[in-house]
Amino acid sequence: MAVKPRHSIPDSFGYAFSGLYNFFKTERNGRIHLAAAIATIVAGFVLHIGKQEWVVILLCIAGVISLELINTTLEQLCDEFSPQYNPKIKIIKDMAAGAVLWTSLISVAIACIIFLPKLYASI
Repeated sequence: MAVKPRHSIPDSFGYAFSGLYNFFKTERNGRIHLAAAIATIVAGFVLHIGKQEWVVILLCIAGVISLELINTTLEQLCDEFSPQYNPKIKIIKDMAAGAVLWTSLISVAIACIIFLPKLYASI
């Protein structure tokens, strides 16, 4: 069996950026999460959040988008190998979507903890 050649570091980055580009271009949920991330970042600048708050916000954004990337990949892989309805595949896909939902809900709660007091203080 032939060994696959290793990709160069620039090639590896190129493949990763290509994956991100494809994700945000083709996946509705990817675009929704990207829009929410941008809105959150803008709110962070407008409300002058602190360094620690930025770290938490950026970790939340990274977590949600990363899980959505994994969820999308898993769904496509499942659809490729089992195009017909399969109750076991449904459970797998539902659990992956649940991971995204859970992380998104916790991220919204964290955003409320960080942003609401700043919004109330500015009123």
